[in-house]
Amino acid sequence: MSSVTSLNPLLQDWTGPYGLPPFAEITAAHFLPAFEQAIAQHRAELDAIAAQTDAPSFANTLASFDRSGRLLTRLESLFYSLAASATSPELQATQRALAGPLAAHNSWTYMHEGLFKRVDALFQQRQALGLDSQALRLLERVHLDFVRAGAKLAAAEQKRYAQVMERLAELNTQFAQNVLADETGYQLLLQGEADIAGLPDFLLAAAAQAASDRGLPAGSRVITLSRSLIVPFLTFSERRDLREQAWRAWVGRGENAGATDNRAVAQEILTLRNEQARLHGHACYADYALADTMAGSRAAVAGLLSQVWEPAKTAAAAEQAALEAMMQSLGHALPLQAWDWRFYAEKVRKAQYDLDEAEVKPYFPLDAMVQALFDCAGRLFGLRFEARPEVAAYHPDVLVYEVQDADGRLRGIFLHDNFARSIKRSGAWMNALRLQARNGLDCLPIILNNNNFAKGAAGQPTLLSFDDTRTLFHEFGHGLHGLLSDVEFERLSGTQVLRDFVELPSQLFEHWMADPAVLKKHARHYQTGEAIPDALLAKLKAAALFNQGYETVRYTASALVDLAAHSLTEAEGPAVVDFEAKTMAAYGLPAAVGMNHRMTHFQHLFSGSSYAAGYYVYLWAEVLEADGFEAFVEAGDIFDAGVAKRLRDCIYSTGNSREPGEAFRAFRGRDAVVGPMLKSRGLLPA
Repeated sequence: MSSVTSLNPLLQDWTGPYGLPPFAEITAAHFLPAFEQAIAQHRAELDAIAAQTDAPSFANTLASFDRSGRLLTRLESLFYSLAASATSPELQATQRALAGPLAAHNSWTYMHEGLFKRVDALFQQRQALGLDSQALRLLERVHLDFVRAGAKLAAAEQKRYAQVMERLAELNTQFAQNVLADETGYQLLLQGEADIAGLPDFLLAAAAQAASDRGLPAGSRVITLSRSLIVPFLTFSERRDLREQAWRAWVGRGENAGATDNRAVAQEILTLRNEQARLHGHACYADYALADTMAGSRAAVAGLLSQVWEPAKTAAAAEQAALEAMMQSLGHALPLQAWDWRFYAEKVRKAQYDLDEAEVKPYFPLDAMVQALFDCAGRLFGLRFEARPEVAAYHPDVLVYEVQDADGRLRGIFLHDNFARSIKRSGAWMNALRLQARNGLDCLPIILNNNNFAKGAAGQPTLLSFDDTRTLFHEFGHGLHGLLSDVEFERLSGTQVLRDFVELPSQLFEHWMADPAVLKKHARHYQTGEAIPDALLAKLKAAALFNQGYETVRYTASALVDLAAHSLTEAEGPAVVDFEAKTMAAYGLPAAVGMNHRMTHFQHLFSGSSYAAGYYVYLWAEVLEADGFEAFVEAGDIFDAGVAKRLRDCIYSTGNSREPGEAFRAFRGRDAVVGPMLKSRGLLPA
């Protein structure tokens, strides 16, 4: 073993608090040799399982397989967390170098002939093995993992399949890094009073902090492509020319000629996914992807999206008419453009509801909203979050908490990373540095939530919008799904559920952020400490459905183009910009509304495969969560102890140990119905 490897902190026991990695000792150079050793170790473990002379049993095959590769899993969890949240040129180079080999190892694992023979033998006799429900679920899921990764393909097809998966891993990495480069490379420098016309104090402070973070001279202000800067800029800036400039940069990510151009990257990804699907005998990638979902088919997804699309367009048309009337009343020139919508929507909202975002944000300081998260988790599930400021994470922004159950026992560790940085990808997400599992190891979860809020100026709090607060609660719902996991096997732990079920716990938790009692307790003015006034709460409630047509069209448009792109049966993927334009024209997307994500920066689809042909899942889960929350409404108390216990037992703690439809029925007593979701979006006829 080389001296680099023998001294590699990634390969030593992590003896720090809670088994956290020794972040300060780790460099990008440590990862390649560590992964080489971890892959070799995992291969030896799998070869040993396959080479056993004893007949296959659940214990010597499935349980052993679930325990294998823990070093590799540990490294992957850490590496991808850092690559997303605290990257560097060196770490990005390492990520590009590792993409192919890690994909190759995954193919080697699931195409291991001797290993699959043992798994398949157990699967064929599964009903006669006397397994409990969780063990049976593990056997079924692992067997399906093997099949979907190519275990049943002929040797020549397996070889090609592995090549496809390696190339896809490389392209996914390139796509994500290109988007980050476009986001990091852009800044709109605000110069002079004219450039800041209309901008509220909170946005000016955030723009100044963004400039400071980028090393610009004192007094500078910049708008970056962080959502928490670009959206309020488009909402408040009176400079139409600057709004257009910022908007074009935002929607044009990944579509700029040169090193960061994602057009050919996305096209090749679609080409290879079609080949992947054909190797499995499917006509298109969507058929392959949706076979292992609650929806099950393209028809089911299209049916759901169609229930929303036309009502949403009708609502958006009425909203657009109101915005155009506002433009005319102000003497501003039509037509309404995409970079105008948020600006005039804010004026209409203020006129109709006397509600101004600049009035709302002072009541939503980040620290207070974090305490609201913890309070709701405590009242629902008995959890306590104790700050551990002495425990260092990978960046000074990251706060570490010890999570205790109602009986005082350690439940897990929670890391909260809330601020936008140039070395951090955009969006919001949850991931795990360690999954909960037992299976002879008794691993407590280490769960990480990432957001991208614009940090307040030095000495000032970070103020959230109502939508920011919803995002905070959403990601914490995912976090609770990981923290409350209580299963035996790592493969079934936490958020490793079907893709159209995984958003249920997160979207469901959003309901508590808008509860008046929660807001009266936690939404307090950051300067005066005054609780949010009843009059302002009433305005927020009255305006809850405002602009929902716009938001629903934007989301559904992205889901429709995702489904359409992955439903193509041609061998060659399309030129994505032209395909997107033609698809949206066919559906009648209003130009002034646009899409949540254009294909050249649609990371849900192209930075990995988890949401490919699956962006619909937020709407699918919304059906589940809207109906699920009705259980609390029917109980007359959104913190009802009995309903909360069922929610924890049936949804948050079960991971993938139960079929998701069965898990929802156990909680709700029946299948979900679509009515509450349509009502919550204001899309039911009056």
